[in-house]
Amino acid sequence: MLLPYVVSALLGYVLGCSNMALYISALKGVKLTENGTGNLGASNAMLLMGWGAGILVGLHDIGKAALAVWLARRLFPGVALVGLTAGAAAVVGHMFPFYLRFRGGKGFASYLGMILAINWKFALAVYAAVLIITLVTNYIVIATMTTVVVFPVYLAFAVGWVAVLIAAAVSLVIVWKHRENFVRLKNGTEVGFRKANSGQMRIK
Repeated sequence: MLLPYVVSALLGYVLGCSNMALYISALKGVKLTENGTGNLGASNAMLLMGWGAGILVGLHDIGKAALAVWLARRLFPGVALVGLTAGAAAVVGHMFPFYLRFRGGKGFASYLGMILAINWKFALAVYAAVLIITLVTNYIVIATMTTVVVFPVYLAFAVGWVAVLIAAAVSLVIVWKHRENFVRLKNGTEVGFRKANSGQMRIK
């Protein structure tokens, strides 16, 4: 039956379209798309509006993908991969919201939320790795790329190849969304974690 997957995908996409970075920036009068990385996500919110905004946006982005997985599983108990389908769609919704001309965030926080709802124990290990890699390298984009490679590999052993294809497809889109970060890394202009932490990028 295709219906559970269609419903799960639509549910995930709609939830994913919610964008806390947009809401907070509108209240603060900060144009995220014209400053910093130009991205409507947690990283740019943190760079331009401070840690409080960044954390709130990140929690929202993680939560909406996790909620999508949970709701799909509740709606269609026992149907294989509906949770992953909804989670992947939430990540896509975050990156390509229909009401913003399909220009949203880069998807990493929502990807982490999908992982959390799929397997919270594995997610804790991933979160720890993200923190360590970011602190050591000074660049969250390196932790991002590590995560989007490791999760499909995990699914290959824990679930199966259909799950791998779903996750890998989303991972590839996230890699594509970060292409400008790679250019900045090469040119030495990527904003590092420590600079962000110092508040140098914040707009008052």
